[in-house]
Amino acid sequence: MTMDFDDDEIHFAEEIAEEALDAGCAGWKLLIVDDEEMTHHATRIALDTYRFEDRPLTFLSAYSGRDACELLARHRDIAIVLLDVVMESDDAGLRVVRYLRETLENPLTQIVLRTGQPGSAPEKQVIAQYEINDYREKTELTELRLFTTVTTALRAYRDLTRIEKNRKGLELIIGSTGHLFADQRLRDFTAGILTQLQAVLKLDENTMFMQTSGFAASFCEQGQLRILAATGNFSAYVDQPLEKVVSAEIRQGVEEAMRRRESIFTQDAYVGYFRSESGAVNLLYLHGCQGLAVLERDLIRTFSTNIAIAYDRLFLTQEIQATQREVIETLGNIVESRSNETANHVSRVAAFTELLALKAGLDERQANLLKQASYMHDVGKIGISDSLLNKPGVLTEEEHDLIKYHTTLGHAILKNSKRELMQTAAVVALQHHERWDGLGYPQGLAGEAIHLYGRITALADVFDALINKRVYRDSLPLPQVISILEQGRGTQFDPALTEIFLCSIDEFVKLNERWAD
Repeated sequence: MTMDFDDDEIHFAEEIAEEALDAGCAGWKLLIVDDEEMTHHATRIALDTYRFEDRPLTFLSAYSGRDACELLARHRDIAIVLLDVVMESDDAGLRVVRYLRETLENPLTQIVLRTGQPGSAPEKQVIAQYEINDYREKTELTELRLFTTVTTALRAYRDLTRIEKNRKGLELIIGSTGHLFADQRLRDFTAGILTQLQAVLKLDENTMFMQTSGFAASFCEQGQLRILAATGNFSAYVDQPLEKVVSAEIRQGVEEAMRRRESIFTQDAYVGYFRSESGAVNLLYLHGCQGLAVLERDLIRTFSTNIAIAYDRLFLTQEIQATQREVIETLGNIVESRSNETANHVSRVAAFTELLALKAGLDERQANLLKQASYMHDVGKIGISDSLLNKPGVLTEEEHDLIKYHTTLGHAILKNSKRELMQTAAVVALQHHERWDGLGYPQGLAGEAIHLYGRITALADVFDALINKRVYRDSLPLPQVISILEQGRGTQFDPALTEIFLCSIDEFVKLNERWAD
């Protein structure tokens, strides 16, 4: 709805409103809208000492419908509007009602229509056509009646805001759970829990819970609780043992939750206890909860139920992924062990591909995916005879063609899987012998037509072949390895990847030493 109030004789007491807000008064906001100064003065005097739920009133004043709309747009948390009908026009107040309910879409603020000219806005008609909460004639609003009216309105506003906050909280919980389920790493998962839980408590931007701090902890391999993620005052403690960085009071709360094996509220904190079906224990600590109302506690409990389910799903997924990785690594090593080359070839290639992928700008998930897939880069060798794989001399052209077949065979073995890891492995198996200049095999792809995963694995595979002993020759000295890679830049290898590799050659050499045979 567009407002088109006249500008004549507009008086806007914004100074009064700002003074009340600057005073830091966390009171219920009451907006007085009337073109008579005496009405404002009398209302303030009558309600000067008024308190509801130990909170005073914060008075805002507007002297026209336009000014009221400006204040309502700026202060979305006004609890009550005491609204005159006739001001700069006979229906100015009624137009404010429509602006609040329709334009601002605010169903929470309580509107008490009070008029000195009831004939211009008949009660029955106004209540039927406009979303107001009460209708009073100014003459009947004595101090006692005003007290009753404001109290009734504030109770309604309080209850409606609680319902709305609960609704938003539940929406956040439902929405955030999907994000949490999508995160498969424990550290990121626990950080996401803290973020989402704080979002639930920050539904009201004026709430005291804006300063909450928290951390999530889990048992490490050494059997001690270690902080995985943290916010606020605990941010500096990530990766630290819990017992060494938090106070005795916090440790006491954590120990109590562990002893009881359940989530608890202490005097000023929430300690979430989550035990997966596999027996893994994870803890969530949120400080600054001493003022939590029943609603906030219920939201946390509801959220915690979803966290427990998510933890179980996370650990189950991690167990499946760990099993999958172990099977793939074992299969890769079994295939490689058929040749007399090097026992740790596939492990080194996997380490090289991950490091190069990260340096080339891939994110951690992609780099880890390529690392696992690269274990399968030579899986097609399972179809090549041992005598050919271990032939110490130079291969004939026919024998070389048979060796080339391992790329196509590897791709055929892996391509029918719908799993992302196996699909990636299929690409790597097929393309890790393609060349940048198009002279590679099996498809003769060139340049960026070769998948980035294939280009990365090709470089890692050749580096390992050069710097380690093979059945047909000894390992080459590092300067000669570097020279061969430089000669292959732009012909055999992606020039940009080669540059990245050579600039970090010391790191790759250290990885090679770590996986020495």
